[in-house]
Amino acid sequence: MGELKKKLWISVLILAITIGGFYSFVKVNPPLGIGTLASSEDKKSVVVGIGNKGFREVKIVDVSVNNNEKPSKTKAQVSNALQGFIITDDYNNKESIKYGFKNIEDVTIKVGTFPSSYFKKLDDGTATKNDKIYGISVIHNEAINRVNIKYSYLGISFNETVFLN
Repeated sequence: MGELKKKLWISVLILAITIGGFYSFVKVNPPLGIGTLASSEDKKSVVVGIGNKGFREVKIVDVSVNNNEKPSKTKAQVSNALQGFIITDDYNNKESIKYGFKNIEDVTIKVGTFPSSYFKKLDDGTATKNDKIYGISVIHNEAINRVNIKYSYLGISFNETVFLN
């Protein structure tokens, strides 16, 4: 019985080390990547291009601006590499509609959408309309100097803060 107990403890220890190592690896290598940063002249409308270099989908949980203020409006743009993003203060006008504005909670950032990969495709001339790109579009009643993105990956919470000049 003592030998079985010892094997059980070793198995539990190996499992704990494996889970802890995986968790540490994911925390040190967050999957969300930032690409395009663009704003209106008055900096009240901002687009932050994002992508996923992980091996599972990323879910945006919350977006805030400046000192954790709730923005006036927040949407996700689901566009394509050839079209790019639009900076707008009206998500429903004729020009904006083709940029695929969706509610943040309805969008998951797919695997393989890290911004550098579609920048490379654009440079190589191999980008197509099938290359999805994602952007967080934020409108606020005062100038935006930073965008705080809270997201979930493999059940682990992350925060990414993007500073705008």
